[in-house]
Parts: sequence; structure tokens; C-alpha cells
Amino acid sequence: MWFDLAGLVIVWQEVGVAQRRPWEVEDGLWELIEPLLPTVERRSHNPGRKPRDNRKTLCGILFVLYTGIPWEFLPQEMGYGSGMTCWRRLRDWQEAGVWQQLHELLLAKLNAAGLIDWSRATVDGSHVRASKGAARLAPARSTAPGRARSTM
Repeated sequence: MWFDLAGLVIVWQEVGVAQRRPWEVEDGLWELIEPLLPTVERRSHNPGRKPRDNRKTLCGILFVLYTGIPWEFLPQEMGYGSGMTCWRRLRDWQEAGVWQQLHELLLAKLNAAGLIDWSRATVDGSHVRASKGAARLAPARSTAPGRARSTM
């Protein structure tokens, strides 16, 4: 085992081969994610700084989510950009629907490969709208035998 960045990151070694860190995106997964990411056109007049590489930014997002550190404490030495950059990119990708698309894509690929056991799946009805339910929400009926006491 050795420490990187003054003890912030621990990399385990087994039989002399370092394992991939959980927040580093493998090439195969990146090939699925990259086409889902929105492209941002740079202005022709005063284009500003070049944007941080999406893959590195995603690794920064995953590092913060994996370790639980605050966004502003993301170490610059890791090369993932600032915590604020990662946070903004996470927000933008969420608004663009990237995570929902990725979830659906991965489910489709796993299902096609026969790797999902649907017999163990459950549906939580509290999050599914009833299509034949009431036209408007009605107040819940009381289950108590009498009238409720006044709160006044």
C-alpha cells in the first residue's frame, strides 16, 4: 500500500499490480457515457479558458461522491479541476438528463446480456401515478372512529 497526495488517497497493491481507484472511469464505460454528454459551444469572441476535460471532471465528481468530502476540498493536485467546476458540471449533466439516459442504457445492455434477474425486482407504488385513479387528489379519510380533536 502507498499514499498519494500527502495521505489523501490510498492505493492498494496486490502482487505488485495497483488496482484501479473506484472513481476512475474505465475505457469501456467512458465510451458509453461520452456520447450522452452535452456539448457546449465556445464563444468565438473572447472564448475564455478551455473547459476541463469531461472525463477528468467526471472522475472528480465520482471522487467527491465516493469519499464524501465537500466540493471545495477537492484537491487540485489530482488534476480533476476545482470542486466548483465538478459541481457545476454535475448540475448541468443532471439538467440535461445524462444520468437517466445512462441508467436506461446500462439497464438495456444488462438485460440484453441476460444479467438482470427480473424475478427479484420490485415496484414501489408510492412513486407511480395511478392511471385510473381519481381525477384530482382527495383528502385522505381518517381511520379514527370519531372526529379529530380541534387544534385550536
